[in-house]
Amino acid sequence: MFRSLSGRLLILTTIFVMLAEILIFVPSIARFREEYMMNRLQRAQIASLTLLANDMIDPELEAELLRTAEVFNVVLRRDEVRQLVLSSPMPIAIKGTYDLRDASALVLIRDAFLQLADSQDGVIRVIGAPVQDAGQLIEITMETAPLRTAMLDYGIRILILSAVISFITAFLLFLAMRAFLLKPIKGVVGHMQNYALAPEDARRIITPSAGVTEVREAEEALMKLETELTQALRQKERLAQLGQAVSKISHDLRNILTSAQLFTDRIEMSEDPTVKRMAPKLVSSITRAVHLCESTLAFGKAEEPGPTLTVVSLGHIVDDVVVSERLAVGDAKIGFTSHIPQDLTIRADPEQIYRVLANLVRNARQAIAATGEPGHISVTAVDHPKYWCVEVHDSGPGLPKKAQEHLFTAFRGGARKGGSGLGLAIAAELIRGHGGVLELAETGASGTVFKITLPKGDGTF
Repeated sequence: MFRSLSGRLLILTTIFVMLAEILIFVPSIARFREEYMMNRLQRAQIASLTLLANDMIDPELEAELLRTAEVFNVVLRRDEVRQLVLSSPMPIAIKGTYDLRDASALVLIRDAFLQLADSQDGVIRVIGAPVQDAGQLIEITMETAPLRTAMLDYGIRILILSAVISFITAFLLFLAMRAFLLKPIKGVVGHMQNYALAPEDARRIITPSAGVTEVREAEEALMKLETELTQALRQKERLAQLGQAVSKISHDLRNILTSAQLFTDRIEMSEDPTVKRMAPKLVSSITRAVHLCESTLAFGKAEEPGPTLTVVSLGHIVDDVVVSERLAVGDAKIGFTSHIPQDLTIRADPEQIYRVLANLVRNARQAIAATGEPGHISVTAVDHPKYWCVEVHDSGPGLPKKAQEHLFTAFRGGARKGGSGLGLAIAAELIRGHGGVLELAETGASGTVFKITLPKGDGTF
């Protein structure tokens, strides 16, 4: 019961209501004591009226009047004259005096609890104002034992009543909270458990129905989360199927390209000057295609293979990329420039760096060609003491906002219509394999800049 929300709610509600009742009990017991003593003052005033009407009364009648008023003496002050109206022997001396005429609430509360704490019987003097302005003051002496007994009886009744009220209030509040809060929460938990059994099933997504605003907001947030998760799981399944299909295609394509590679060996033996000039490029392109197919097959099995790091000339790789892209320009007016120091070498996997740069330059070319306007693409590199920095600049229209949000996410970061977004995702993964970073440096109406940072030495920038 202590571990459940409903049990804790019931216990806490009972405790808080009891605390409220105790706060009510404190002034009420003080008020009860004040009213008790005021009642004795009124009784004594009524008893004294007999003597005021007749100066002499029978001693037995006087004693009976004092017993009825439950006091020992009655003193009445009228016209500045203090008069002992009724009197009887007191068993013990007076132990305290209490003036009720100007007593504050705090004083009454203090005196009441001191009275409860004092278990010894005694006699006290009580001073008050007579009713109906029948004098300046009235003063009585009375026993404390009956007063303390009456206060204890009253306190016990109040505490019992408070306990009953607390339990009833707590139980009613528990039922209300169970109906309006705990039951909807259990419903949400039940939906979550049901959804966890088959998250791919869209029929298990929760439908908000709670009447409580906070619970309904939780249901709406859960519905959004479950909807996104279901879509992600479906996309994951489709990606897995697509990966299998790509692996099969890459396997067959690799075999075809391997055969084509054998024929290019014969072409290289041709004496035709044009063939001799173009054959190395063709052989290089087919070799890269074979490597790409093999990498795709490896990716389908686990992940992109780690780079084989060697010292390579960055300028030669960039030149190969630029030559390939110039052949694909067609009628578009796109210029290419390379600002790479001739002696700049980097420590990287040449095939993977070629794929990364080819992807970035190809994306830039396609973006400029889509506008129908002339454009320019440049590749620059800087050799810093701790890292190499390579940047690909283009004068294209810039990346749309949606593409920037998921730029390096497969199938979500495509910047052009029909694009899958795979290229940048693979490029970013390849650069991470080198310990580097591929990032979007800037984009806008004036163009886009992608920045590659490759570390030297121990892999720190």
